[in-house]
Amino acid sequence: MATSASCLVALVVVAAALASSASAQLSSTFYDTSCPNALSTIKSGVDAAVAQEARMGASLLRLHFHDCFGCDASLLLNNTANFTGEQGAFANAGSIRGFGVVDSIKAQLEALCPQTVSCADLLAVIARDSVGALGGPSWTVLLGRRDSTTASLSLANSDLPAPSFNLSQLITAFSNKGLDATDMVALSGAHTIGDAQCKNFRAHIYNDTDINAAFATSLQANCPATAGNGDTNLAPLDTTTPTTFDNAYYNNLLSQKGLLHSDQELFNGGSTDNTVMNFASNTAAFSSAFTTAIVKMGNLSPLTGTQGEIRLVCSKVN
Repeated sequence: MATSASCLVALVVVAAALASSASAQLSSTFYDTSCPNALSTIKSGVDAAVAQEARMGASLLRLHFHDCFGCDASLLLNNTANFTGEQGAFANAGSIRGFGVVDSIKAQLEALCPQTVSCADLLAVIARDSVGALGGPSWTVLLGRRDSTTASLSLANSDLPAPSFNLSQLITAFSNKGLDATDMVALSGAHTIGDAQCKNFRAHIYNDTDINAAFATSLQANCPATAGNGDTNLAPLDTTTPTTFDNAYYNNLLSQKGLLHSDQELFNGGSTDNTVMNFASNTAAFSSAFTTAIVKMGNLSPLTGTQGEIRLVCSKVN
């Protein structure tokens, strides 16, 4: 028994060392020599896309989130006759968007520096630039990720938090990825931009009691109670400033105006109430916590060195 325990401890230590080593290989200057115009090209593409449609900023940020319980661009792989990827997961099907913007920027990068900038790095930088384009904070993106050659539908279904999650489930889902409760509350602040579909907030506006009654009624007009009716109708996650990246999301929670069940769970008499109140009253505290958390998330288990590949087209393996 002692030998088995020792082996287990050794395996944990080795795994931690490998994860730390992979993260250490990432660098903010990774493309300075190999593709010096990479970051400016990405920013120009994002700025143009967000200027054309403000909601696109939220969609591009969401791609990074939904890829980054892995951060290897596996989310971008299209389904084929012989391959079912992450795009069909419950949290992704019919709701993830922005692939055209990613493909356009990737094509520009390939023309500049063939097979140099990974799709995983592209998503990480796009997320930062999308937040900036909508008035939010900036941060230094560490680079050097490589792209996966596979994707897992089952892992996407089990790993991505659902809008029906309660606080305990949310904390556990993020903890499983090395992100603490403060990280979780800060990253949830991304819901200060973007929209959600009726099917994802229907139960909250009709069945929950932790919601402002007038707010619920206003949403019901565009989200019928019966499933299958108006499922894809949209409502802003932040009704106050839906196209500005600010801390209004948290003030909405204080007024019981969280759109998703999982949103309002962050301020519902639980352990994260104080964090929500802090972020609601202190924009700088939210910005600092958000940038810290998204950098931490972006460095989760990256493929580096000779692992994976640099895809020529983000939607398929080479």
